[in-house]
Amino acid sequence: MLHLKGNQVLAVNWLDIVNFFRPGFDWIQVEVSSQCNAACVYCPRTVYRDQWASRLLSLKTFEKLTPIFSRTRLVYLQGWGEPFLHPDFFAMADLARKAGCRVGVTTNGALLDRDRLIRIVEAELDVVAFSLAGTDEAQDAVRRGTHLKQVLEAIHGLQEEKARRGAQKPQINLAYMLLRSGLGSISPLPPLLKSLGVRQAVISTLDFVAAQDLERETLRPQSQEEYREIISRLQEVVQAGAAGGQEIQYHLRPPGEKGGGCRENVSRALVVAADGRVAPCVYSNLPVSGVTYLSQGRELPYRSLSFGNIKDTPLTDIWRDPEYSRFRASFQKGAPAAPCRRCDKR
Repeated sequence: MLHLKGNQVLAVNWLDIVNFFRPGFDWIQVEVSSQCNAACVYCPRTVYRDQWASRLLSLKTFEKLTPIFSRTRLVYLQGWGEPFLHPDFFAMADLARKAGCRVGVTTNGALLDRDRLIRIVEAELDVVAFSLAGTDEAQDAVRRGTHLKQVLEAIHGLQEEKARRGAQKPQINLAYMLLRSGLGSISPLPPLLKSLGVRQAVISTLDFVAAQDLERETLRPQSQEEYREIISRLQEVVQAGAAGGQEIQYHLRPPGEKGGGCRENVSRALVVAADGRVAPCVYSNLPVSGVTYLSQGRELPYRSLSFGNIKDTPLTDIWRDPEYSRFRASFQKGAPAAPCRRCDKR
């Protein structure tokens, strides 16, 4: 719709107006567990283990989200912990699916015995992503508490269960953490995907640096030459994957480029933590206090950011809260709020 003001034509974005009064979301990420059976060396949960609050989201609290699920495209049941530690995981997935949402989860794969693999297929989950940080058993030293062989067996087992039932779901993906030390061993990723029958992998880099000794594992090119070298390696992997019918995605920002928007889609998505708090993304609401992190080489105090709790306030009211609205508007103005200005997700 257009309005006239003097000689100007002003465009009114009806999507923004509708989303304010009757919010709809591209996705809601629900941290069903901040507990984990693994201790990945790069994970904030491992670094901050003495300060970390390990929780399970109660089913009663999860049920408070169901009114908004009919206006949500994807409910993703994953945060900083292992989702399959939650005894009510499948009940939560069923509530979201019956509301008409697509449902996804990321897992380390360690808990996926035959019974859980059967239940995953029966639950008709849309996406199951398996976390890896390498293509050989050297990744086990990085993702402590998990074993590459066990993860691959779980993927094969899920593929076999799908085939046995003639099921199309779930789509199986790899969530691949690329550390600088693993850059030289990424080329076997496409053949690994092919051997697993997996068609998609998303390569992430270390965006949240919880300790000084992890700074060396970041992939932040300091020069155009280094950027081109890293991009060349990644593109080789992407092209090799494409030749085998696989889609491999990554994101790497050139040095000196200022971030604009946010890849966490803060204007159309949100995260509900295991304690019920609502935050723009998983990075902004870690269950810790009194810790520091590194941002572009600087050590800073970590301060969590959230806008309410679904235990006592409906999600739609939290979304419309003036402070939360101003936070989202700051991205549209190109001047993100303070907690996000130095974030590598921009």
